[in-house]
Amino acid sequence: MLENYLPILIFLGVGVAVGVIALGAGFVVGKLIGVYKADAQKNSPYECGFEAFEDARMKFDVRYYLVAILFILFDLEIAFFFPWAVVLDQIGLYGFGAMMVFLAVLVVGFIYEWKKGALEWE
Repeated sequence: MLENYLPILIFLGVGVAVGVIALGAGFVVGKLIGVYKADAQKNSPYECGFEAFEDARMKFDVRYYLVAILFILFDLEIAFFFPWAVVLDQIGLYGFGAMMVFLAVLVVGFIYEWKKGALEWE
């Protein structure tokens, strides 16, 4: 039974080893040839070109998070289309009906969010 998990354990071990070796090599190379000299120009804000005018921990409007969650939800919906389309000829009418039910539930949710005004950005 446990021999079935050996390839997974080896895969995880190799992945962790590659990550540790890469981080270690980057650290060693950075210490050997890297030069860091801080000055005002290097430490100045570069993202937007001016100093921050508010606290970085300010609260965002909840609509921002709602739109982000809705985007993820409807973006993941698309991820189900490709495998479904690839095997549609094998799963037949049952698979087509199951996907139509899935899409109907998502469309109802989308219409509900649209009517509630969750997609409006003021």
